[in-house]
Amino acid sequence: ARQLLESHFDIIWVVGEISNFTCASSGHWYFTLKDNRAQVRCALFKGRNQFLRYRPKQGDQVRLKAKVSLYEGRGEFQLVGDYIEPAGTGDLQLAFLTLKARLESEGLFETSRKQPLPVARRRIGVITSTKGAALHDILTVLARRWPALEVIVADSPVQGQEAPEQLLHALQRLEAYHQTAPLDLVVLSRGGGSLEDLWAFNDESLARAIAAYPIPTLSAVGHETDFTICDWVADARAPTPSAGAEMISPDQATLVESLLKTRIQLQRACERVIEQHRAHCRHLSARLRHPGELLEQRAQRLDELELRLVTAQQRLVQDKRSTLLQLNRQVHWYSPSKSLAASSGALDQLSQRLERAQRRLMSDAESRLSRAAQMLHTLSPLNTVERGYAILRDEGGAVLTSAQALAPRQRGRATLKDGEFDFVVAD
Repeated sequence: ARQLLESHFDIIWVVGEISNFTCASSGHWYFTLKDNRAQVRCALFKGRNQFLRYRPKQGDQVRLKAKVSLYEGRGEFQLVGDYIEPAGTGDLQLAFLTLKARLESEGLFETSRKQPLPVARRRIGVITSTKGAALHDILTVLARRWPALEVIVADSPVQGQEAPEQLLHALQRLEAYHQTAPLDLVVLSRGGGSLEDLWAFNDESLARAIAAYPIPTLSAVGHETDFTICDWVADARAPTPSAGAEMISPDQATLVESLLKTRIQLQRACERVIEQHRAHCRHLSARLRHPGELLEQRAQRLDELELRLVTAQQRLVQDKRSTLLQLNRQVHWYSPSKSLAASSGALDQLSQRLERAQRRLMSDAESRLSRAAQMLHTLSPLNTVERGYAILRDEGGAVLTSAQALAPRQRGRATLKDGEFDFVVAD
């Protein structure tokens, strides 16, 4: 029967009020869901409920995702749960995810469009409820870490139907204040709570206003596990109000300690530089000599260089003279007048040989030309034409050598001894 029920019914959602809630030692939850007309027993086993953040209690209105089953031990119809949430939370979660997806597709969550938080901050704005603990936490952290930071508080409800509109007005007030007294940063903050409590910070108009805000923004809403739309559109997010205050304020004690260390390092560096300059001055002082001594050394060096220059000039002149005499002897020895006479006789002989060779070549060429002309005349088709024959060609100019190549009405051209004429084959 149980298998028959489970196989014939799909997963269902049931809304009702919790009663008779029991958490067994095994970790399983047993309860009854009821409304004004009916009730049904339910079970949510440990394998499912251990992953849920929500723990139901007596009287809660809930939505249960379950399958239809049968408790065979008592023969009772029951629902075996898979997931449970407070009634209404599922609709809010769906609206939250829908808005998040739409704004993300428009690029409002892109890191490239976000403003960097300024490093040096003198004045900030805080939007929160003056009656909430978030403001107290922020001011306490700032007073401890950096009391010189000026804080401008814009009071606004952070929960309820009017909260989104009031948060928008707070942003506008701080933007107007920014025109006369510039703000380095604006913090939106409130303490933790349920999804319904934080819903004001999931408002679309508020999210778009934060995305277009001219002043860098920091979202410090809820606890570390809470996320709102404002967290993604703001320029930066802090997990809690206290953590946000620590993000925007340097630690005064740490800065003082860092300044003291820097002062000691600077003092030691100055002492090292001064000592280095003192040592350099002592070294220069030891090397410094009287100008008269230096002048005497320079004069002696100048005399030495002058003597070396005169000696080098004399040696160079002597070398050039020896080279010139040797070149004169070589020019006389290799004079061209001796070889000109011998070359002139050889040139006459070569001219005579060249002339004889030219005459012999001309005679041989004339003989070969005469023989070639006689052979060409003998083999020329024109010689055949002169003896009474004709040369027939087709329209393409090819010579016709056989009657089989002719066809009726074929045109051609005939060449005779004294001229040419066109013909047409009759048959």
